[in-house]
Amino acid sequence: MVKETEIKLRATPETLAAVQQHPLIKARQQGEWTQGTLYNQYYDTPARDLAAAKVALRLRRDGEQFIQTLKSRGQSVAGLSERNEWDWHLQQDELDMALLDDTCWPEALASLDKSQLQPVFTTDFQRTKVLLQWERDGEAVEVEAALDQGRVIAGENEEDICELELEIRQGPAAALLELALELSAELPLMPCDISKAERGYRLFDARSYDLRPSAVEWHAETKVDEVIVGAGTQLLGHSQRLAEQYRHAGQWRLFREMTLTLTALRASFGVFDLALPRSSVQDFVQPLDQLLAQFKPLVLAGWADDETGHKARADACEVFADAVNDPAWGKLFVGLALWLQRRGWTLNRPPKGQRIGDLTLSRWLLAAVAKEIQELKVPHTNDPDSAVSIWMDQQPRLARLYYLLSGFRGFLQVPEPDRLFGELNKLQALLEQYPMVEEEQRPLLMDALRKQGQRLRKLNAWRELNG
Repeated sequence: MVKETEIKLRATPETLAAVQQHPLIKARQQGEWTQGTLYNQYYDTPARDLAAAKVALRLRRDGEQFIQTLKSRGQSVAGLSERNEWDWHLQQDELDMALLDDTCWPEALASLDKSQLQPVFTTDFQRTKVLLQWERDGEAVEVEAALDQGRVIAGENEEDICELELEIRQGPAAALLELALELSAELPLMPCDISKAERGYRLFDARSYDLRPSAVEWHAETKVDEVIVGAGTQLLGHSQRLAEQYRHAGQWRLFREMTLTLTALRASFGVFDLALPRSSVQDFVQPLDQLLAQFKPLVLAGWADDETGHKARADACEVFADAVNDPAWGKLFVGLALWLQRRGWTLNRPPKGQRIGDLTLSRWLLAAVAKEIQELKVPHTNDPDSAVSIWMDQQPRLARLYYLLSGFRGFLQVPEPDRLFGELNKLQALLEQYPMVEEEQRPLLMDALRKQGQRLRKLNAWRELNG
């Protein structure tokens, strides 16, 4: 068994050709690029028991070699994945069931009748690869760079494969992200949180692709620094898996959810006070704001069930395609993955930031929510224009409150935190309607906003947090 650590980056054939000629690759490559075709047959039961257990079993033919491989459940964020892998070299093109014993076979599948295993799909592709070597902080790093082009075929359905795969042979995982980030600065590379096996299963059932990474288990005593890395990793992973599925399926709800997740990610930069200094995220704020400035108006317009809404939903596909084909996409999200991996917010932060980073979740949360509630301006004016201006200025603050309460309200020690979250969401929903409402209907909406503000101020939780 070995630990497989790799990063997948979706690309075009033109980008893969540019990777081969990139100065950074040329400076680090050992020998010449080699090329070969890999034929891969994946196996599962008719009930897809292996897929349900997050296990992949394949038989690969590489030239004259036959290799049986079992891969276990792993973690994947912004294209970087880590999982256990077992490889066996065979003498013939046929599974050896005796090798699938207790040393590798998941306990969850212990009672499975392995005679039910049968071919389910193939992933046949041409791989062009080279070994890269360099030194990082006095440590030798060795990475295999592979350019894969081919197809996944499941019955009558198929999907193209065109990606750069970087796999660590020696050295830390951070070296992969650093290399991917340098390449993404110039080339359009989309972090790809989906394995070739997952693509095969997705051809059978689009719902089989998990949109959310594994949930983080929080506790009242969890330290703030652990919240930053855990919640940030979740949001990053979720946004990129949504992006991958939207690219594949084009479903409008995926675009909406992706935009909401990116909004939460952006809001997370502003809720941790000096524990997460602004200087530590300055490289991410502008490109993330630029994406949201393109996506959010489309989401709002897309709610309309008329020509405007239909156009917004159609435009979203084009805007998204342009975004992921821009090097800024890969640079942003690979950069965020590296920042989380390095815990970049902890570098050179002030002593007060260190103290906040050491606070418990429950203690920090109470102070963070209280600060946002106390600074939230609920207009008392009867001037509609003035009230609208005040309300619209509250959007970033409401996004931060959504982030805090959507994920952590179970640890907020105030009366009825769920009700507080619900009423704030109603307020946000009314504000989002305002740009889309006809002029003659706006007085009614303003009245609804005024009444919703009154409801908020009457909540026991609101009063306690304002006290």
